[in-house]
Amino acid sequence: PVLTNPPEGAQCYYRMYGYSQPTDQGSQYGLQKSDRRPDQNSIRPHLTVSLKTDQMEASFKTNENMSKEERYQAFLTQYAPLIEGETNAVSILANTSAALKEAFGFFWVGFYMVNDNELHLGPFQGSVACYRIRKGRGVCGTAWAEAKTQVVADVDLFPGHIACSSLSRSEIVVPIIANGEVKGVLDIDSDQLNTFDETDRKYLEQTVLILTQVLYPQS
Repeated sequence: PVLTNPPEGAQCYYRMYGYSQPTDQGSQYGLQKSDRRPDQNSIRPHLTVSLKTDQMEASFKTNENMSKEERYQAFLTQYAPLIEGETNAVSILANTSAALKEAFGFFWVGFYMVNDNELHLGPFQGSVACYRIRKGRGVCGTAWAEAKTQVVADVDLFPGHIACSSLSRSEIVVPIIANGEVKGVLDIDSDQLNTFDETDRKYLEQTVLILTQVLYPQS
């Protein structure tokens, strides 16, 4: 089911279960057709639009019986239209954090953005966090310095780890790169060891690619 003739101003209305506009936008995000149309009966994402207020209410909860890859595929089908057309960076980062938290129940998920030669805390979901991180310091600072995703199985073994929370045990950080420059990072923590793997890397990098194309359309 896809809305036809959606109300003006409702920017998050398309593709309840996949991309169905005349132009197949999913291809630009590196998604295959099988990725964009997961089984409707097993996933059942929820998307509604209020015609009176042009407000969108979306649920990113997925079936926990699905594989990790299937859950990411289901997430991406909803994530692209969630932020499509929005121009306020804070709003985009805030809803991205909320969507990831709801979909996967991460212990901590949020953003640090480059400002005045430091990473400054941005929108997030979770417990209070460090305000600033220097380049090359900790997992986030290393992702910035190397412009490369960091997958850490045990944060206590990572040189220079910054313990914003003693409950954090493993972590993945994906840099946001536009025009060859790191603009910030997506930081996700788990309270369990060895939470993140190559599947997380693959799909979180795709998530950040979608995010980057909306935040920095000229990149």
